[in-house]
Amino acid sequence: MHTLLVHGDRHNTYMSGNLQRGGKNTASSDHAWAVTRALAADAIRAGWNRAAFLQVLLDGPYKAGHHARTLQHRRGYDSAAAWLTRAWDGARLHVQTTDPITSRQDFYAALAAFRTRIERTAWKGTAGKTDMRNLIARMEICTRAGSWDHTVSERDLAERMGCSRTTAHNSSQRLLKAKLLRQLDSGSPTEGGRWMLRPHLPHTTSQHWATHKGPQAGGAMSGPIARQPEEEANIDTLAAAQVMRHDAFAHRGLGGSGLAVLAALAELDGQTIGELQRSATVSRPTAYRQINTLRALGLVTQVGELYHLSPKALEGLGAQTQECTDPVTGWDDAARRLGTHGVGARRRQRHQAQRAHWLRVQARLAEHRRTARPAEPAPHPSVAQLHLVRPDGCVVDPTTGEVIDGLYVAADGQWIWHQNTPSTHS
Repeated sequence: MHTLLVHGDRHNTYMSGNLQRGGKNTASSDHAWAVTRALAADAIRAGWNRAAFLQVLLDGPYKAGHHARTLQHRRGYDSAAAWLTRAWDGARLHVQTTDPITSRQDFYAALAAFRTRIERTAWKGTAGKTDMRNLIARMEICTRAGSWDHTVSERDLAERMGCSRTTAHNSSQRLLKAKLLRQLDSGSPTEGGRWMLRPHLPHTTSQHWATHKGPQAGGAMSGPIARQPEEEANIDTLAAAQVMRHDAFAHRGLGGSGLAVLAALAELDGQTIGELQRSATVSRPTAYRQINTLRALGLVTQVGELYHLSPKALEGLGAQTQECTDPVTGWDDAARRLGTHGVGARRRQRHQAQRAHWLRVQARLAEHRRTARPAEPAPHPSVAQLHLVRPDGCVVDPTTGEVIDGLYVAADGQWIWHQNTPSTHS
């Protein structure tokens, strides 16, 4: 925050473009407002009062207060002070209503609460299931990092999610737009970008922020009577993180919906089709299709109307039933039967080749950037060239190979002609 105050938002961490109705661009003002709110929240946690905050931003030479000082110059001190006061009051309310994280234990408690909200969120559609996998992969990284800030590249994230790099990139952009994720910087040639999960989710269901499409305003499904009540999902994200990188859950395999059904049964074993439809947030035909596929692999068994996971389903080991006489012996076997075996290996090989190509390009550019060494000056004609002198002291003509009579090397390393001996070469 000290760097943000003194140097401003150099990496555009708090930048978010916005275009109001009528074409007025408010990106710069929104950026200044986000930076000011962040500084106000940190100042409140540090024990500042509002007067000190206003004095630092209006009277100090810091770049973070440039917008406030511009507002003071154009509209006067009262207008700038009112703008900063609104930012201060909003930040104080935010600090009072959120629990501060002061230790690693506090972070893990907050991460567990965040994980619970992710598990109870209705991730609808293919895009929603992909965003769920994105957040699950990032939560695993944050668990090892011990912080909401984490570093990951798009290729590494795609391998963890079990999808292509383009799919992972599009998912991250949706999460950024939904304000569930923040990009701190774009990384370096040798390190991935820095990101931060935003644990303070809105108190609404995920339909409004997990998927970017929905019933259009004024359409047939937009009336309050036609709207269906929101249903609460219930999945096990730890089980999903354990299996989602396998080829069996790739596109055209079990996919995201199959992963959600498996994670729902891992959370609460023994569910009907209707219960799976709600807990996994899938349609009824999708639930039937995925259940039948899992039953054919021996990963799910049916007892009456209830469906149960086999004892070692999370390890990819099926159980022999009446519907499945040849259960799978692992996730690789399941991927072979689904026709998606080798997708992850080809993806990792392609990513490795891209990384190697990137390193070669960087090395080639570094060679071009090196300072050229100055060419060594040509020796003076009077200086003797030792490669033309034989061990016996005779000098050889480099063109003909004949000995030059009367030409010797002096003690100072220069050529010398013997005056008494006639020269055979002019």
